[in-house]
Amino acid sequence: MANVQVDVLPGPFLQLGEAPHWDGESQSLYYVCILSSTLHRYDWKENKTYSAKIEGSTYASFVIPVKGRKGEFVVGSGTRLLLVSWDGCSETASIVKVLTDLGEEEADHRFNDGKVDGQGRLYAGTMLAEDSRNHFEMDDGKLYRFDAGRGQMVPLKSKVHISNGLTWSARTGKFYYIDSFAFDIKEYTVDAEGNLGGETVLIKLKDDEAATEFIADGMTSDADGNLYVAVFAGSKIIKINPESAKVVQEIPLPVAQVTSVAFGGPNLDVLFVTTAAKELSVPQEPPAGAVFKITGLESRGAPMNEIALP
Repeated sequence: MANVQVDVLPGPFLQLGEAPHWDGESQSLYYVCILSSTLHRYDWKENKTYSAKIEGSTYASFVIPVKGRKGEFVVGSGTRLLLVSWDGCSETASIVKVLTDLGEEEADHRFNDGKVDGQGRLYAGTMLAEDSRNHFEMDDGKLYRFDAGRGQMVPLKSKVHISNGLTWSARTGKFYYIDSFAFDIKEYTVDAEGNLGGETVLIKLKDDEAATEFIADGMTSDADGNLYVAVFAGSKIIKINPESAKVVQEIPLPVAQVTSVAFGGPNLDVLFVTTAAKELSVPQEPPAGAVFKITGLESRGAPMNEIALP
């Protein structure tokens, strides 16, 4: 840990920064502010961040490039999955079309975290929206897989509080998933169609006898298959070995509300971290809401996957 360095990237401090995605082709980190429905792109070579508002959108929960289609992205926005066009520099991004909508029965929900597997399939979950019922107590969310051919969301899991971090481990070949208020990380097998099975709890993050608890948020994995979990309200990232189900490293940060993580940089050895400035219980002082880069971890990520659309 002696050589680990934490730096703030240039760019706005966001109310709810989320969903970092490293794009190797453009050498850029894409991410969102959920509450302002804005897209952001940090250009590695320029050391500069560009921001855009999505016209006609209330939320932007994740942004994932479309494979083979430069300047097009899939964005989770409220109950809608959007195809969005953005040149990465302009101050506005436009909706090309709505790929699917969860419908009126899910009107008080919104998409939260989303991630793409090695076959180009999108997995994304929901939670009750901020302006709905008490979204911190209701287990009314779901986890879905997007069937791009049919343009439909396929439910994989229900009774979810806040659908959050998703990743796949090269070490175990399994899928890992966080429902923040389940206070654990779950492990699944994945069949050829992308459906989940064999649910087990990899690690519990809440001890009923302890005074503190981990609120797990976003998650990624390195090339060796270790998991990296953003700890919301915990001022840190935890690294987990999925074979031993043990926390093997803690990386402290100078802000409380850590939201998500992703490896990037030219050598995929930089860990990017999004955070939130939104006041939930106590005021959050700068640099809350910044995006951080962590170097010196001696770990590398794998290239992030783009979504495949017909």
